[in-house]
Amino acid sequence: MLSAESAAVVRATLPVVGASLDAITERFYATMFADRPELLDGLFNRGNQASGEQRKALAASVAAFATTLLDHPDQRPDHLLARIAHKHTAVGVTDDQYVIVHKYLFGAIAEVLGQAVTPQVAAAWDEVYWLMAGALIAMEARLYAEAGAVEGRTWRRWRVAGRREETPDVASFLLTPLGEEPPPPARPGQYVSVQVEMPDGVRQLRQYTLSNAGDGLRRITVKRVDGDPAGEVSTLLHATVRQGDELTLSAPFGDVTLDDSEAPLVLVSAGIGGTPMVAMLDHLAATGSRRRVLTLHADRSPDRHALREDMTRLAPEHVFWYERGAQAPDRDGLMDLAGVPIPQGAVAYLCGPLPFMREARAALLKAGVAARDVHYEVFGPDLWLAAG
Repeated sequence: MLSAESAAVVRATLPVVGASLDAITERFYATMFADRPELLDGLFNRGNQASGEQRKALAASVAAFATTLLDHPDQRPDHLLARIAHKHTAVGVTDDQYVIVHKYLFGAIAEVLGQAVTPQVAAAWDEVYWLMAGALIAMEARLYAEAGAVEGRTWRRWRVAGRREETPDVASFLLTPLGEEPPPPARPGQYVSVQVEMPDGVRQLRQYTLSNAGDGLRRITVKRVDGDPAGEVSTLLHATVRQGDELTLSAPFGDVTLDDSEAPLVLVSAGIGGTPMVAMLDHLAATGSRRRVLTLHADRSPDRHALREDMTRLAPEHVFWYERGAQAPDRDGLMDLAGVPIPQGAVAYLCGPLPFMREARAALLKAGVAARDVHYEVFGPDLWLAAG
Protein backbone atom coordinates (compact mmCIF):
# COMPACT_ATOMS: atom_id res chain seq x y z
CA MET A 1 0.00 0.00 0.00
CA LEU A 2 1.28 3.44 -0.94
CA SER A 3 1.85 5.81 1.99
CA ALA A 4 -0.58 8.73 2.30
CA GLU A 5 2.19 11.29 1.76
CA SER A 6 3.49 9.56 -1.37
CA ALA A 7 -0.04 9.00 -2.68
CA ALA A 8 -0.71 12.73 -2.61
CA VAL A 9 2.50 13.46 -4.52
CA VAL A 10 1.91 10.70 -7.07
CA ARG A 11 -1.66 11.88 -7.66
CA ALA A 12 -0.46 15.43 -8.26
CA THR A 13 2.35 14.42 -10.61
CA LEU A 14 0.79 11.47 -12.43
CA PRO A 15 -0.52 13.59 -15.33
CA VAL A 16 2.95 15.03 -15.99
CA VAL A 17 4.79 11.75 -15.48
CA GLY A 18 2.22 9.84 -17.52
CA ALA A 19 2.47 12.27 -20.41
CA SER A 20 6.26 11.90 -20.38
CA LEU A 21 6.50 8.14 -19.86
CA ASP A 22 7.21 7.36 -23.51
CA ALA A 23 10.12 9.82 -23.54
CA ILE A 24 11.28 8.52 -20.16
CA THR A 25 11.29 4.88 -21.20
CA GLU A 26 12.96 5.69 -24.51
CA ARG A 27 15.74 7.49 -22.64
CA PHE A 28 15.89 4.70 -20.05
CA TYR A 29 16.50 1.92 -22.57
CA ALA A 30 18.95 3.97 -24.66
CA THR A 31 21.08 4.86 -21.62
CA MET A 32 20.95 1.44 -20.03
CA PHE A 33 21.97 -0.42 -23.18
CA ALA A 34 24.72 2.10 -23.91
CA ASP A 35 26.21 1.44 -20.47
CA ARG A 36 25.24 -2.24 -20.19
CA PRO A 37 25.21 -3.75 -23.71
CA GLU A 38 25.53 -7.23 -22.20
CA LEU A 39 21.85 -7.02 -21.24
CA LEU A 40 20.98 -7.46 -24.92
CA ASP A 41 22.86 -10.77 -24.88
CA GLY A 42 20.40 -13.43 -23.79
CA LEU A 43 17.89 -11.24 -21.94
CA PHE A 44 16.28 -8.35 -23.80
CA ASN A 45 14.59 -8.89 -27.15
CA ARG A 46 16.19 -6.46 -29.60
CA GLY A 47 13.28 -6.93 -31.98
CA ASN A 48 10.91 -5.44 -29.40
CA GLN A 49 13.44 -2.71 -28.71
CA ALA A 50 13.61 -1.77 -32.38
CA SER A 51 9.82 -1.68 -32.76
CA GLY A 52 9.31 0.31 -29.57
CA GLU A 53 6.81 -2.24 -28.22
CA GLN A 54 8.80 -2.98 -25.08
CA ARG A 55 9.06 0.73 -24.27
CA LYS A 56 5.32 1.23 -24.70
CA ALA A 57 4.49 -1.83 -22.59
CA LEU A 58 6.75 -0.67 -19.75
CA ALA A 59 5.26 2.84 -19.78
CA ALA A 60 1.70 1.53 -19.81
CA SER A 61 2.40 -0.93 -17.01
CA VAL A 62 3.95 1.67 -14.70
CA ALA A 63 1.08 4.08 -15.33
CA ALA A 64 -1.53 1.35 -14.76
CA PHE A 65 0.12 0.22 -11.53
CA ALA A 66 0.36 3.77 -10.16
CA THR A 67 -3.25 4.49 -11.10
CA THR A 68 -4.45 1.36 -9.30
CA LEU A 69 -2.52 2.32 -6.16
CA LEU A 70 -4.37 5.65 -6.15
CA ASP A 71 -7.84 4.50 -7.17
CA HIS A 72 -7.91 1.24 -5.20
CA PRO A 73 -5.41 1.59 -2.32
CA ASP A 74 -6.60 -1.65 -0.73
CA GLN A 75 -6.04 -3.69 -3.90
CA ARG A 76 -3.06 -4.79 -5.93
CA PRO A 77 -3.37 -5.29 -9.71
CA ASP A 78 -2.27 -8.93 -9.62
CA HIS A 79 -3.77 -9.58 -13.07
CA LEU A 80 -1.27 -7.06 -14.47
CA LEU A 81 1.64 -8.20 -12.30
CA ALA A 82 1.12 -11.91 -13.00
CA ARG A 83 1.36 -11.39 -16.76
CA ILE A 84 4.61 -9.45 -16.34
CA ALA A 85 6.02 -11.99 -13.87
CA HIS A 86 5.48 -14.87 -16.29
CA LYS A 87 7.21 -12.92 -19.07
CA HIS A 88 10.12 -12.17 -16.75
CA THR A 89 10.60 -15.73 -15.56
CA ALA A 90 10.52 -16.97 -19.15
CA VAL A 91 13.64 -14.93 -19.90
CA GLY A 92 15.38 -15.55 -16.57
CA VAL A 93 15.07 -12.15 -14.87
CA THR A 94 16.81 -12.09 -11.47
CA ASP A 95 16.33 -9.95 -8.36
CA ASP A 96 19.51 -7.90 -8.83
CA GLN A 97 18.36 -6.71 -12.24
CA TYR A 98 15.61 -4.67 -10.59
CA VAL A 99 18.38 -2.58 -8.99
CA ILE A 100 19.91 -1.98 -12.43
CA VAL A 101 16.55 -1.00 -13.90
CA HIS A 102 15.89 1.33 -10.98
CA LYS A 103 19.16 3.17 -11.52
CA TYR A 104 18.59 3.88 -15.20
CA LEU A 105 14.84 4.42 -15.00
CA PHE A 106 15.11 7.09 -12.32
CA GLY A 107 18.07 8.63 -14.13
CA ALA A 108 15.85 8.94 -17.18
CA ILE A 109 13.03 10.47 -15.12
CA ALA A 110 15.40 13.12 -13.78
CA GLU A 111 16.77 13.90 -17.27
CA VAL A 112 13.36 14.16 -18.94
CA LEU A 113 11.49 16.05 -16.20
CA GLY A 114 14.40 18.11 -14.91
CA GLN A 115 13.65 20.44 -12.00
CA ALA A 116 10.13 19.07 -11.67
CA VAL A 117 11.68 16.05 -9.94
CA THR A 118 12.04 17.39 -6.42
CA PRO A 119 13.28 15.13 -3.61
CA GLN A 120 9.65 14.60 -2.56
CA VAL A 121 8.59 13.62 -6.10
CA ALA A 122 11.57 11.28 -6.47
CA ALA A 123 10.80 9.62 -3.12
CA ALA A 124 7.12 9.12 -3.96
CA TRP A 125 7.80 7.50 -7.33
CA ASP A 126 10.62 5.48 -5.80
CA GLU A 127 8.00 4.02 -3.46
CA VAL A 128 5.78 3.17 -6.43
CA TYR A 129 8.68 1.45 -8.20
CA TRP A 130 9.69 -0.71 -5.24
CA LEU A 131 6.11 -1.68 -4.45
CA MET A 132 5.79 -2.93 -8.02
CA ALA A 133 9.24 -4.49 -8.07
CA GLY A 134 8.77 -6.16 -4.69
CA ALA A 135 5.50 -7.73 -5.77
CA LEU A 136 7.06 -8.97 -9.01
CA ILE A 137 10.11 -10.39 -7.24
CA ALA A 138 7.86 -12.37 -4.87
CA MET A 139 5.69 -13.65 -7.73
CA GLU A 140 8.71 -14.61 -9.81
CA ALA A 141 10.29 -16.48 -6.90
CA ARG A 142 7.15 -18.63 -6.64
CA LEU A 143 7.10 -19.24 -10.39
CA TYR A 144 10.76 -20.26 -10.42
CA ALA A 145 10.16 -22.62 -7.50
CA GLU A 146 7.17 -24.22 -9.22
CA ALA A 147 9.27 -24.72 -12.36
CA GLY A 148 12.20 -26.18 -10.44
CA ALA A 149 14.40 -23.20 -11.29
CA VAL A 150 16.26 -20.95 -8.86
CA GLU A 151 17.23 -17.32 -9.57
CA GLY A 152 16.64 -17.56 -13.26
CA ARG A 153 18.46 -20.85 -13.84
CA THR A 154 15.65 -22.08 -15.99
CA TRP A 155 17.45 -23.13 -19.16
CA ARG A 156 17.75 -26.68 -20.46
CA ARG A 157 18.99 -28.35 -23.62
CA TRP A 158 16.54 -30.25 -25.84
CA ARG A 159 17.11 -32.38 -28.94
CA VAL A 160 15.01 -31.94 -32.07
CA ALA A 161 13.34 -35.31 -32.55
CA GLY A 162 11.45 -34.22 -35.64
CA ARG A 163 10.51 -31.31 -37.85
CA ARG A 164 7.29 -30.88 -39.81
CA GLU A 165 6.52 -28.21 -42.38
CA GLU A 166 3.01 -26.99 -41.57
CA THR A 167 2.75 -24.26 -44.22
CA PRO A 168 5.27 -22.43 -46.42
CA ASP A 169 6.13 -20.15 -43.47
CA VAL A 170 5.33 -22.30 -40.42
CA ALA A 171 7.29 -25.28 -39.07
CA SER A 172 6.79 -27.46 -36.02
CA PHE A 173 9.73 -28.81 -34.00
CA LEU A 174 9.23 -31.86 -31.78
CA LEU A 175 11.68 -31.74 -28.88
CA THR A 176 12.90 -34.31 -26.38
CA PRO A 177 14.81 -33.38 -23.19
CA LEU A 178 18.49 -34.14 -22.74
CA GLY A 179 19.67 -35.54 -19.42
CA GLU A 180 17.98 -37.86 -16.97
CA GLU A 181 16.10 -35.26 -14.94
CA PRO A 182 12.43 -35.09 -15.99
CA PRO A 183 11.34 -31.72 -17.38
CA PRO A 184 8.89 -29.62 -15.38
CA PRO A 185 5.28 -30.20 -16.42
CA ALA A 186 3.68 -27.82 -18.87
CA ARG A 187 0.10 -26.65 -18.72
CA PRO A 188 -1.87 -26.25 -21.96
CA GLY A 189 -1.58 -22.62 -23.07
CA GLN A 190 1.91 -22.01 -21.68
CA TYR A 191 4.95 -20.90 -23.68
CA VAL A 192 8.71 -21.41 -23.54
CA SER A 193 11.60 -19.17 -24.45
CA VAL A 194 13.98 -20.46 -27.10
CA GLN A 195 17.49 -19.05 -26.84
CA VAL A 196 19.80 -19.10 -29.88
CA GLU A 197 23.12 -17.54 -30.80
CA MET A 198 22.87 -15.17 -33.73
CA PRO A 199 25.56 -14.82 -36.43
CA ASP A 200 26.94 -11.74 -34.65
CA GLY A 201 27.52 -13.81 -31.50
CA VAL A 202 24.70 -12.22 -29.48
CA ARG A 203 22.21 -14.60 -27.89
CA GLN A 204 18.60 -13.76 -28.57
CA LEU A 205 15.44 -15.39 -27.34
CA ARG A 206 11.83 -15.51 -28.36
CA GLN A 207 8.74 -17.00 -26.73
CA TYR A 208 6.80 -19.73 -28.52
CA THR A 209 3.59 -21.23 -27.25
CA LEU A 210 3.73 -24.99 -26.88
CA SER A 211 1.46 -26.63 -29.44
CA ASN A 212 1.87 -29.96 -27.65
CA ALA A 213 3.45 -30.97 -24.35
CA GLY A 214 2.56 -34.61 -23.72
CA ASP A 215 4.68 -37.47 -22.35
CA GLY A 216 7.59 -35.21 -21.42
CA LEU A 217 8.00 -34.00 -25.00
CA ARG A 218 7.58 -30.44 -26.23
CA ARG A 219 6.41 -29.19 -29.61
CA ILE A 220 6.78 -25.60 -30.72
CA THR A 221 5.21 -24.31 -33.91
CA VAL A 222 7.15 -21.36 -35.31
CA LYS A 223 5.99 -18.86 -37.91
CA ARG A 224 8.80 -17.27 -39.89
CA VAL A 225 8.66 -13.51 -39.44
CA ASP A 226 10.26 -11.26 -42.04
CA GLY A 227 12.57 -8.44 -41.10
CA ASP A 228 15.60 -7.93 -38.93
CA PRO A 229 15.74 -7.91 -35.93
CA ALA A 230 12.07 -8.79 -35.38
CA GLY A 231 12.28 -12.01 -37.38
CA GLU A 232 15.91 -12.94 -36.82
CA VAL A 233 15.22 -15.85 -34.47
CA SER A 234 12.35 -17.42 -36.40
CA THR A 235 14.29 -17.07 -39.65
CA LEU A 236 17.32 -18.77 -38.09
CA LEU A 237 15.20 -21.63 -36.75
CA HIS A 238 13.57 -22.19 -40.13
CA ALA A 239 16.84 -22.02 -42.05
CA THR A 240 19.15 -24.05 -39.83
CA VAL A 241 17.40 -26.33 -37.32
CA ARG A 242 16.93 -29.92 -38.37
CA GLN A 243 16.29 -33.28 -36.72
CA GLY A 244 19.12 -34.18 -34.37
CA ASP A 245 20.06 -30.58 -33.59
CA GLU A 246 19.85 -29.15 -30.07
CA LEU A 247 18.00 -26.11 -28.76
CA THR A 248 18.04 -24.26 -25.42
CA LEU A 249 14.58 -23.86 -23.89
CA SER A 250 13.30 -22.27 -20.71
CA ALA A 251 10.85 -23.95 -18.38
CA PRO A 252 7.22 -23.37 -19.40
CA PHE A 253 5.55 -20.20 -18.18
CA GLY A 254 2.38 -18.23 -18.92
CA ASP A 255 -0.75 -17.44 -16.94
CA VAL A 256 -3.30 -18.01 -19.71
CA THR A 257 -3.82 -21.73 -19.20
CA LEU A 258 -6.74 -24.07 -19.57
CA ASP A 259 -9.01 -24.05 -16.52
CA ASP A 260 -10.09 -27.26 -14.83
CA SER A 261 -13.82 -26.63 -14.75
CA GLU A 262 -16.50 -28.46 -16.70
CA ALA A 263 -17.88 -25.26 -18.26
CA PRO A 264 -18.22 -25.26 -22.05
CA LEU A 265 -15.16 -23.95 -23.87
CA VAL A 266 -14.95 -21.57 -26.79
CA LEU A 267 -11.50 -21.42 -28.40
CA VAL A 268 -11.10 -18.44 -30.73
CA SER A 269 -7.94 -17.92 -32.79
CA ALA A 270 -6.47 -16.49 -35.95
CA GLY A 271 -3.29 -17.37 -37.81
CA ILE A 272 -0.47 -18.70 -35.66
CA GLY A 273 -2.68 -17.96 -32.65
CA GLY A 274 -4.07 -21.46 -33.15
CA THR A 275 -1.03 -23.01 -31.42
CA PRO A 276 -2.25 -22.76 -27.80
CA MET A 277 -5.70 -23.91 -28.90
CA VAL A 278 -4.26 -27.11 -30.36
CA ALA A 279 -2.36 -27.71 -27.11
CA MET A 280 -5.60 -27.30 -25.15
CA LEU A 281 -7.52 -29.58 -27.52
CA ASP A 282 -4.78 -32.21 -27.34
CA HIS A 283 -4.82 -32.09 -23.53
CA LEU A 284 -8.60 -32.50 -23.42
CA ALA A 285 -8.42 -35.49 -25.76
CA ALA A 286 -5.57 -37.10 -23.83
CA THR A 287 -7.42 -36.77 -20.51
CA GLY A 288 -10.73 -38.03 -21.90
CA SER A 289 -12.54 -34.80 -21.11
CA ARG A 290 -16.24 -34.68 -21.94
CA ARG A 291 -16.47 -30.87 -21.93
CA ARG A 292 -18.22 -29.27 -24.85
CA VAL A 293 -15.66 -27.39 -26.96
CA LEU A 294 -16.47 -24.99 -29.79
CA THR A 295 -13.37 -24.14 -31.83
CA LEU A 296 -13.42 -21.02 -34.04
CA HIS A 297 -10.44 -20.17 -36.23
CA ALA A 298 -9.72 -17.64 -38.99
CA ASP A 299 -6.87 -17.78 -41.50
CA ARG A 300 -5.82 -16.57 -44.92
CA SER A 301 -6.53 -19.88 -46.69
CA PRO A 302 -6.68 -23.62 -45.91
CA ASP A 303 -3.09 -24.13 -47.09
CA ARG A 304 -1.92 -21.30 -44.77
CA HIS A 305 -3.76 -22.72 -41.76
CA ALA A 306 -0.97 -24.15 -39.59
CA LEU A 307 -1.97 -27.28 -37.63
CA ARG A 308 -5.21 -27.50 -39.59
CA GLU A 309 -5.18 -31.31 -39.53
CA ASP A 310 -4.57 -31.38 -35.79
CA MET A 311 -7.31 -28.86 -35.12
CA THR A 312 -9.81 -30.67 -37.35
CA ARG A 313 -9.04 -34.04 -35.76
CA LEU A 314 -9.18 -32.79 -32.19
CA ALA A 315 -12.14 -30.41 -32.53
CA PRO A 316 -15.26 -32.14 -33.86
CA GLU A 317 -17.28 -28.96 -33.29
CA HIS A 318 -15.46 -26.26 -35.21
CA VAL A 319 -15.96 -23.41 -37.66
CA PHE A 320 -13.13 -22.13 -39.87
CA TRP A 321 -13.11 -18.85 -41.82
CA TYR A 322 -10.75 -18.28 -44.77
CA GLU A 323 -10.14 -15.11 -46.72
CA ARG A 324 -9.71 -17.16 -49.86
CA GLY A 325 -10.10 -20.78 -50.94
CA ALA A 326 -12.83 -21.71 -48.46
CA GLN A 327 -14.85 -24.80 -49.30
CA ALA A 328 -17.99 -25.89 -47.48
CA PRO A 329 -18.50 -26.33 -44.61
CA ASP A 330 -15.79 -23.67 -44.05
CA ARG A 331 -16.82 -20.03 -44.39
CA ASP A 332 -15.58 -17.24 -46.62
CA GLY A 333 -14.10 -13.98 -45.36
CA LEU A 334 -13.14 -12.72 -41.95
CA MET A 335 -14.47 -14.30 -38.76
CA ASP A 336 -18.00 -13.17 -38.00
CA LEU A 337 -19.56 -14.57 -34.83
CA ALA A 338 -23.02 -13.28 -35.68
CA GLY A 339 -25.24 -16.33 -35.91
CA VAL A 340 -22.70 -18.65 -34.26
CA PRO A 341 -24.41 -20.23 -31.23
CA ILE A 342 -22.15 -19.61 -28.24
CA PRO A 343 -22.80 -22.08 -25.40
CA GLN A 344 -24.38 -20.59 -22.29
CA GLY A 345 -21.95 -20.25 -19.40
CA ALA A 346 -18.93 -20.70 -21.66
CA VAL A 347 -15.32 -19.90 -20.85
CA ALA A 348 -13.46 -18.42 -23.83
CA TYR A 349 -9.79 -18.28 -24.80
CA LEU A 350 -8.51 -15.93 -27.49
CA CYS A 351 -5.21 -15.79 -29.35
CA GLY A 352 -4.30 -13.86 -32.47
CA PRO A 353 -3.56 -10.32 -33.63
CA LEU A 354 -4.69 -7.66 -31.15
CA PRO A 355 -7.38 -6.06 -33.40
CA PHE A 356 -8.81 -9.53 -34.05
CA MET A 357 -9.01 -10.29 -30.33
CA ARG A 358 -10.66 -6.97 -29.55
CA GLU A 359 -13.43 -7.69 -32.05
CA ALA A 360 -13.81 -11.31 -30.95
CA ARG A 361 -14.01 -10.30 -27.29
CA ALA A 362 -16.70 -7.72 -28.04
CA ALA A 363 -18.70 -10.32 -29.97
CA LEU A 364 -18.39 -12.87 -27.17
CA LEU A 365 -19.54 -10.34 -24.56
CA LYS A 366 -22.49 -9.47 -26.77
CA ALA A 367 -23.31 -13.19 -26.99
CA GLY A 368 -23.48 -13.42 -23.21
CA VAL A 369 -20.02 -14.61 -22.18
CA ALA A 370 -19.03 -12.97 -18.89
CA ALA A 371 -16.07 -10.60 -19.11
CA ARG A 372 -14.25 -12.51 -16.34
CA ASP A 373 -14.49 -15.67 -18.46
CA VAL A 374 -12.73 -14.26 -21.52
CA HIS A 375 -9.00 -14.98 -21.42
CA TYR A 376 -6.43 -14.04 -24.01
CA GLU A 377 -2.77 -14.49 -24.93
CA VAL A 378 -0.62 -11.89 -26.66
CA PHE A 379 2.55 -12.77 -28.55
CA GLY A 380 5.12 -10.21 -27.40
CA PRO A 381 4.74 -7.31 -24.91
CA ASP A 382 1.16 -6.96 -23.77
CA LEU A 383 -0.10 -3.51 -24.76
CA TRP A 384 -3.74 -4.45 -24.12
CA LEU A 385 -3.69 -5.48 -20.47
CA ALA A 386 -2.13 -2.32 -19.11
CA ALA A 387 -4.58 -0.23 -21.08
CA GLY A 388 -7.52 -2.14 -19.63
